[in-house]
Amino acid sequence: MTDSMTETVADEIFKEDEPIAFVPPKFIHLRVHSDFSMCDGLKKVKPIIAKAVELNMPALALTDQTNLCGLVKYYHAAHGAGIKPIIGCDFWVKSEELEDELSRIVVLTTNNVGYKNITELISKAYMRGHVQNKAVINKQWLIEFKEGLIILSGGREGDIGKALLKGNTELVTEMVRFYQQHFDRCFFLELIRTGRQDEENYIHLAVSLAEQENLPVVATNEVMFLTPDNFDAHEIRVAIHDGFTLDDKRRPKRYSSEQYLRSEEEMCELFSDIPEALANSVEIAKRCNVTVTLGEYVLPDFPTEGLEINDFFIKVSEKGLEKRLDQLFDRQADDFAQIRAPYDERLKIELEVVNNMGFPGYFLIVMEFIQWSKDNNIPVGPGRGSGAGSLVAYALDITDLDPLEYDLLFERFLNPERVSMPDFDIDFCMDRRDEVIDHVAELYGRDAVSQIITFGTMAAKAVIRDVGRVLGHPYGFVDRISKLIPPTPGMTLAKAFEEEPKLPEIYAQDSEVKDLIDMCRILEGTTRNAGKHAGGVVISPTTITDFAPLYCDDEGKNPVTQFDKNDVEDAGLVKFDFLGLRTLTILQWAIEMADAKLLKAGKEPIDITKINLEDKASFKLLLSSKTTAVFQLESSGMKSLIDKLKPDCFEDIIALVALFRPGPLQSGMVDNFIERKHGREEVSYPDETWQHIDLKPVLEPTYGIILYQEQVMQIAQVLAGYSLGGADMLRRAMGKKKPEEMAKQRAGFEKGAIDRGVDGELAMKIFDLVEKFAGYGFNKSHSAAYALVSYQTLWMKTHFPAPFLAAVMSADMDNTEKIVTLVDECGNMDIDLLPPDVNAGQYKFTVNEDDQIVYGIGAVKGVGEGPIEAIIAARLAGGPFTDLFDFCARLDLKKTNKRILQKLIKSGAMDSLGPKYEPGKAKNQGANRAALFETLPEAIKAAEQHAKAESLGQNDLFGLINDEETDSRQSFKEVKAWAEEVWLDGEKETLGLYLTGHPINRYLSEIKKYSSSRLVGMQPTGRDRQAVAVGLVIGVRVLVNKRGRRWALVTLDDKSARMDIRLFPDDYDRFSELLVNDAILVCSGQVSFDDYSGGNTMTARDIMTVTDARENYLSSIDVQVDNSLIPDDFIEQFSQVLTPYKEGTCPVRVFYQREEAQAMLELGVQWRVTPADMLLYELKILLGEERVAMEFK
Repeated sequence: MTDSMTETVADEIFKEDEPIAFVPPKFIHLRVHSDFSMCDGLKKVKPIIAKAVELNMPALALTDQTNLCGLVKYYHAAHGAGIKPIIGCDFWVKSEELEDELSRIVVLTTNNVGYKNITELISKAYMRGHVQNKAVINKQWLIEFKEGLIILSGGREGDIGKALLKGNTELVTEMVRFYQQHFDRCFFLELIRTGRQDEENYIHLAVSLAEQENLPVVATNEVMFLTPDNFDAHEIRVAIHDGFTLDDKRRPKRYSSEQYLRSEEEMCELFSDIPEALANSVEIAKRCNVTVTLGEYVLPDFPTEGLEINDFFIKVSEKGLEKRLDQLFDRQADDFAQIRAPYDERLKIELEVVNNMGFPGYFLIVMEFIQWSKDNNIPVGPGRGSGAGSLVAYALDITDLDPLEYDLLFERFLNPERVSMPDFDIDFCMDRRDEVIDHVAELYGRDAVSQIITFGTMAAKAVIRDVGRVLGHPYGFVDRISKLIPPTPGMTLAKAFEEEPKLPEIYAQDSEVKDLIDMCRILEGTTRNAGKHAGGVVISPTTITDFAPLYCDDEGKNPVTQFDKNDVEDAGLVKFDFLGLRTLTILQWAIEMADAKLLKAGKEPIDITKINLEDKASFKLLLSSKTTAVFQLESSGMKSLIDKLKPDCFEDIIALVALFRPGPLQSGMVDNFIERKHGREEVSYPDETWQHIDLKPVLEPTYGIILYQEQVMQIAQVLAGYSLGGADMLRRAMGKKKPEEMAKQRAGFEKGAIDRGVDGELAMKIFDLVEKFAGYGFNKSHSAAYALVSYQTLWMKTHFPAPFLAAVMSADMDNTEKIVTLVDECGNMDIDLLPPDVNAGQYKFTVNEDDQIVYGIGAVKGVGEGPIEAIIAARLAGGPFTDLFDFCARLDLKKTNKRILQKLIKSGAMDSLGPKYEPGKAKNQGANRAALFETLPEAIKAAEQHAKAESLGQNDLFGLINDEETDSRQSFKEVKAWAEEVWLDGEKETLGLYLTGHPINRYLSEIKKYSSSRLVGMQPTGRDRQAVAVGLVIGVRVLVNKRGRRWALVTLDDKSARMDIRLFPDDYDRFSELLVNDAILVCSGQVSFDDYSGGNTMTARDIMTVTDARENYLSSIDVQVDNSLIPDDFIEQFSQVLTPYKEGTCPVRVFYQREEAQAMLELGVQWRVTPADMLLYELKILLGEERVAMEFK
């Protein structure tokens, strides 16, 4: 062991005052798994190190299964705790001697060459693809990468161990020769005693082999967890990975409860009979001395046309600035030299900082791939994050906002006084981001570019499902508990117990639930698999494996670095964020649809980067709060903020985005901003008592409110003479709120202010105000770049509403809730939305010649892209389909099936192929869809026969698509029309909403009798009066009050408007059964105006279904029976219809008509009925629509 290490260890262990002689260790653990092994291992790196410190261990090896995922965290934690980190790995090995049987070894690294070699071995194992469902190395690979490695034999599971237990001495000798030849003095026979099968047997054989062959032995404990009581949790963790339940007889039992982090004493006792196995563990630890370089960045080389990179960077930036100045100003103007001076000066400063910090390559790389994207028509965002504060970035076309115009600061992005990696988060269109990543890999070399790993951990909901399954609980039991976990991102079991009162309740009542949740608490957050970070990409100057090992999928494809996004930067690789922003895709789709029309009309296409930022029509739409689907401005809270703030210029939109966050909303800042903007409060810089005139230019755009981080920096610069770099340090200190750091900054601020002639007390008061708001301050560059995207969507919505909404709906096709809102928005904006149609629609939503939106067929649930492509291809090849038979005959039926076609019929996409189709009218829709649905099997059969005949070369003599209605195969079946609710339910099932009708329509005539008015006309009632509202339930939110009782908000919709109905706990308990989506409810209670939602709400006291309401309001159901029109068995049919609804409260009156007389008969009391929808429907079918009526009291 090295001297320096001995010292740190000694310091770490002996913190007492009296000097104690250093005791050299007797044993070091050389085989420990953390949860990064993914297939086993229970604990995270930090607790493992903490336990090692507690047990006074001077060193420890982390040897996760075929990966170094935890290396950076482990290296830092070990150094922080004064423990020597030993870097190693567990491998599965394939060898010629054992043929298909895999064996195991442990590889430890003694120096930096060894570290590089183990990285290569790991990467090679993944890149070849899985062998027997694992990443595996070949034994022969060890020869190539042997330098700097120590090998432990893997115990009874190693190749020698397996051969010994089989008694195959020839094989044993062959294997020993291999290790003696290549790993002389670096190969150890591993001995493990954890009470598992064959262990003692193996040790006996291994020790005699060691004596015979003069091989050294070493003891390990193959550690999987920290204490014996973790064993059960570890077994569950392994079973989750392997897909078994604990009770499964086939489940392999590979671990024992003794694989915990034993203390040195326990290990010494365990191996007291083989002392050299203990001593060798210490010797190996002394030999392992790897230093991993962390925290130093290296950038790839950028091609610079033979110039030195700094000069090339200056040249490109200056050229770019000229181009930008041409776009912004008129070169012929008299004051042009004056205008450009600040730009030239700022560029010079920035170039110097970037070059001095050594980052020109970073800017050039980003510039290149953004330019490539633009050249290939891939939408790129205007640049986000603090990068928008850089004029160089603007000159290189990385960002699209002039930082001087919006007071964006370069130092907020790159601070010359604190070397940190610049970071552009670049947004690309969601669908084509991968093309950009692919281009980068092509340009810099595929082995130099990689994406970054992310680790999937067992989150609160998943851990309950997984552990429940492994413990063998029934699905319903587990499902019930996991559904109680709120679905918010970042939810933990601890948070769920605070938010959901039912959890602690069932936890206390049911011991099975308690046991399950206790186990889940141990396993929550355990790493269970690896994935790919959506947008993070690293580019290396050499190959990636010089910096980090690679991890691949089962086939050896999609390599990612084994270090996550934080660790990979620590290891020295530069990360680029390629983020996907849906809005850019939407804008591009909308512009393409709008351009097609503009070009037809001979007009110029849209250039979204050059639109007027002061467009009156756009602000008019914004001020009326019609911002549904406008990026960032669509939530109800944002709409009410817009309503109060009344933004009328682009600066206000930037402020709007920055203000709409919990901090500012709760601090009262938002209200002050609004009051000052509308002149109801005097504007002061920043406070009426404590202000300074020098701050006016800094704070004027935000009416004296300190809203942005950039303003915090400028105040320090203007008032206290800070450099902007220093001011950035001040901003960071204020964010971190460390008292000692703040005291230092406060003194510096005061001195700087006094030196500039500012009163000391005033300076301190302003410092306090700045400190108060610095915590809420928002990065203005980020806000401005996002505000620009918001404005672009607002502009498109104003000027091209149909293409814009069609694009938004296409982007959110899978999200029914969003589609429902957008369908409403089409109605609000008077845009026609046509139902899906196989003769007119595409996969996405489109706009036709008349500016109507055609519903995207892809939005029909469960149809999928393949069948739709087949339909569109057939339509393009042979023109529109004439009817169902023509459709089935021309469609490639292999690419679709009956179930898919039934969905298309229910959604209305095949209406135009039916016998009773009337465009734009819903009157015969029930009959039309019923005929299509019932005839479909025959149409498919006919088409299949026709296809078969054609393939045999027989043309159907009659011609399949004939016009003679007489042909039996060709006519639609005569079937009973679907009731309105049937076809409406079909639309709801396939589209997620009611498109061509509304369930409320069939109740409109009777609703007038129950309700005070339609929802749109509801007025507040005052205290002692009640109103009645009727509508379709479209949402039920159950909330919990402070006392832990449940109450509800129910949203009703009657097509005229929507209204929230509030139910307090007692009423909720009474009526909770009735509160289901799609029910039609009659609610009575008080109506009041709600400031928060900006509309009326009702506090309900009574709720009933429509059937209940009829029982209250009807005096009778009247049916007219004309003797001459009824069949002989009428009485029988009539009683059949009434029987299921007997024993109700509503009388039935029969108006009976014969030639000679008419009479009214009221049926007897036992024939009083419950006036349900189905009864009325069946009576109408029996007697005719107009012969059944409801008589109201």
